[in-house]
Amino acid sequence: MTRLAKIAAFIAAPFTVNAQWLDHPTPGIPRTPDGKPNLSAPAPRTREGKPDLSGAWIKISPKYGRNIAADLKPGEVQPWAEALVQQRTENLGKDSMNTNCLPLGPAYPVTGDGTTSAGMMKIVQTPGLIVLLNPDLTYRQVYTDGRQLESSPNPNWMGYSVGRWDGDTLVVESNGFNDRTWLDAGGHPHTEALRLTERYRRPNIGSLELEMTITDPAVYAKPWTVKVHSELAADTEMLEYVCNENNKNREHWVGTAADERKLAVKVAPAILAKYAGTYDELPKYWSHAPRVVQIAVSGDTLLGDMDGRGMIPLPAKSEAEFTGLYGLGVEFLKDDRGEVTQLFVKHVSGSYRFQRRR
Repeated sequence: MTRLAKIAAFIAAPFTVNAQWLDHPTPGIPRTPDGKPNLSAPAPRTREGKPDLSGAWIKISPKYGRNIAADLKPGEVQPWAEALVQQRTENLGKDSMNTNCLPLGPAYPVTGDGTTSAGMMKIVQTPGLIVLLNPDLTYRQVYTDGRQLESSPNPNWMGYSVGRWDGDTLVVESNGFNDRTWLDAGGHPHTEALRLTERYRRPNIGSLELEMTITDPAVYAKPWTVKVHSELAADTEMLEYVCNENNKNREHWVGTAADERKLAVKVAPAILAKYAGTYDELPKYWSHAPRVVQIAVSGDTLLGDMDGRGMIPLPAKSEAEFTGLYGLGVEFLKDDRGEVTQLFVKHVSGSYRFQRRR
């Protein structure tokens, strides 16, 4: 990983310290004979007979957290918005909400990969109000008392939300977001006309499924829906973090993505072709399915994609080492016969091994 990428990851990552209740058993949940939470048990219900969504949840969104428009086709994003995403990528995201210690706004439903407290949220459900709490001390209020959204809301960071039940599904409508936030870590913009429709479903005690439909006709040609899975964080507690306590290194956030391209070495297309393929994360580090890396070649450029976020160029540091995979490094490994069988995805927390799919 380059020095720039390391600085970016260091500043963006939330910092946690030892805290109370991290191993406190969650009361009221069914358990297996060995005392572990039975996460496949039926979801709890309220006195009114509705699913109870209460609990601490780890949001898992490796695809959409960085590229919420990954499923859109070319031309379905306004050209000015595409150019703005490229500019924000080129500047290494230094104007992002995380970097500037600002609320994430409408990005919060899909933010988090399950690896940090930033991917957690806590839901508190009452008969007329559902509150979603976030580790950075921001929150959302979803009113389920029958009120309607205002037609001309005063725009704010986290928007306004009302909810209703459609059978066992909570349907949340939100509007009133200011246009200062990004929809994802990649920098997709939105206007104050943005409207979100979220559908929450708890199929069992350990799972929370979200389908979120994004509508903003000033930027995107059509509404589209993304899916996010969350897992119950049982027997632990959400840790707070206050970004400004540790955001002391923004002055070191210098350079652009072009700096890596300028330092790139030339690698013969015949060598690059040996790396093309699909690589699966190994062993299983995460609580969810292993990540998948796709490698392709276009001319004399190696391209990489992780979890369907979209192919991006990977500048070469050597014949086997590359940079630029969403701020991460990539190194290809050969077996005793000289065949490329694995790759490392390099992160400040260590190198993660991926096996080439046969």
